[in-house]
Amino acid sequence: MNRHLKTDERILTTETLHGGITAEIRKLTIGARDGGTRALVLRTFVNAEHAEDSLHREADALTLLTETAVPAPALIAADPTAAHCEHPSLLMTHLAGRTILDDEGAEARVPLLARQLAAIHALRPTERPRTYTAWTTADTVVTPKGADATTWAAAIDVIRKPPPPYEGRFLHRDFHPGNVLFAARSPSPAPPRITGVVDWATTSWGPTDLDVAHCSTNLALLHGPEWGLRFAEAYEEAGGTLAATAHARRYWQVRDALAFSEEVASVSQPWRKAGRTELTTRAVEERLDAYVTTLMTTPT
Repeated sequence: MNRHLKTDERILTTETLHGGITAEIRKLTIGARDGGTRALVLRTFVNAEHAEDSLHREADALTLLTETAVPAPALIAADPTAAHCEHPSLLMTHLAGRTILDDEGAEARVPLLARQLAAIHALRPTERPRTYTAWTTADTVVTPKGADATTWAAAIDVIRKPPPPYEGRFLHRDFHPGNVLFAARSPSPAPPRITGVVDWATTSWGPTDLDVAHCSTNLALLHGPEWGLRFAEAYEEAGGTLAATAHARRYWQVRDALAFSEEVASVSQPWRKAGRTELTTRAVEERLDAYVTTLMTTPT
């Protein structure tokens, strides 16, 4: 760590940042002899599967994004094999802003999220990241307690089929409100503004529908099923392009939603830590069931 600081700098304080599931994240306040300070972020993968691959992908993505208008951290250093750190780690600049998961203000934030995602998909890297990996299979889906078995069986049958043809694009792959920073609120009312997009460890190449579906599911679980459908509409209004047929769109929506069935507890825990205490594991399961039901009953 110290080898990446200036000769007159030292670490003054460390602060644990909440919200991560697969990595420990710390904000480091760095001080210089003249009294100046700056902030860095240390992202550490402790006992995380595929840590080396994830850190390589994130380092590559941050390097690429330096040349774009996408507000992402700047890479300082990466140690994917833990050659210099106790665990695989990545050091980057700290971005101002905070995540906002509240219901209040969602109406204004969703179009901003959609425009930001469309801008990410518009990137044309000279070297493509690896092709996306599906996060669930028909055999690993967990049907929530009390859910309609027929509806969920039909949803599972959707992802038994091969994926629809798609035109590949650069994907964040884990784009959702928990990975987007907004400017801190000012004393006087001001429109929300995105200041950063973080967590690029699963950057991939694949269909835009997959990124849109992932953010849609998160919004459905945070704010209610209707928000999942509204995000897809906002994305198209922002200039983004989705699959040409409703049938293909539903495939990606259902695939992502079903992936959440296996990790409701781990997904909802950071939301509760962020203040959404009403989002118990059971409450999120019920919202997931309602969203899957909405997807399966919406005409295609």
